[in-house]
Amino acid sequence: REVRVALLGNPDNLRGDAAINSQRWQDTIVSLSPGTVEGAALVVDAIFGAGLVRPVDGVAAETVDAVNAANLPCIAVDVPSGVDGDTGKILGTATQTQETVTFHRRKPAHLLYPGRGLCGTVRVADIGIPASVLDDIAPSTVCNVPQIWRDRFPRPSREGHKYTRGHVVVAGGDTRTGAARLASHAALRSGAGMVTIFCPPSCGTIYRSGHAGVLVRDIANTAAFAEALDDPRISTMVIGPGLGLGSATREKVLAAARAGKDCVLDADALSVFAENPEDLFSGIARGGEFVLTPHEGEFTRLFGGQSDDAAGKLERALDAAKRSKATIVLKGADTVVAAVDGRAAINA
Repeated sequence: REVRVALLGNPDNLRGDAAINSQRWQDTIVSLSPGTVEGAALVVDAIFGAGLVRPVDGVAAETVDAVNAANLPCIAVDVPSGVDGDTGKILGTATQTQETVTFHRRKPAHLLYPGRGLCGTVRVADIGIPASVLDDIAPSTVCNVPQIWRDRFPRPSREGHKYTRGHVVVAGGDTRTGAARLASHAALRSGAGMVTIFCPPSCGTIYRSGHAGVLVRDIANTAAFAEALDDPRISTMVIGPGLGLGSATREKVLAAARAGKDCVLDADALSVFAENPEDLFSGIARGGEFVLTPHEGEFTRLFGGQSDDAAGKLERALDAAKRSKATIVLKGADTVVAAVDGRAAINA
């Protein structure tokens, strides 16, 4: 290939490996500019790496924009220039690439949007870094693949029965009944031994017309709901889908916490605490294990901030887990699962 090398800066100012390798290059090194890419069949983007922390500006930004405007095929080294390697955020402007070649392991930006959408196909290249370095680094963030958790998945034993596999109760609303029904099916498919929907008597017929393996119990009011939770065989609650934003939803959540049940909270069970999230967090502290599953809007209502805050999605989810003392599933195309102890998994 005929290769044109362009440098952002002065070659005389290079130090270390960069200086050594620039001296090995026997051809001309030109100054980086938008004109550098004119007539190119392929651009190798190595202006900035994963450690960029400030917005791209000046001639670097102009060159990146020229690559994008010309729709040139582009391969990025480590991450596309202009993408924050830790958050996936775009710092000013960034190259759209067809492929990104990174080293040793993927970075968060390869999984988190919007950076993920600019990376194209991500290929991890071996450049001689031994896997043993991870023993010292002790990374707490992983790509969420079955190899991470399948050995600890609670599979049913031969001696087990429906209660040893868990009794899940889904709180069903009186209008949008489909959400609770879908949640009950998910509980069955994931291995629960028994699933019951608690619902108002007025809509019991709707719920009973669903899946034959889902039980239905009429619960007249929040007092009856709290009383029903005295059953020690009930292990896990799912509260929120289709429940509405009334005080009854709030009371059901707090009743489950007082009963010490493990809980998955979604949708209305999160938004109903928007004005007083500390009430929810105090309840979590008294209860069993909690999993909160907000999308970005629900997350903002409960924890404040916006998705374009300086902190990235990963950091926001970890902060929320620490604040709420609950596992956070911050949903999206790049769902982040954050644990109270600082571990996190990002969905690819």
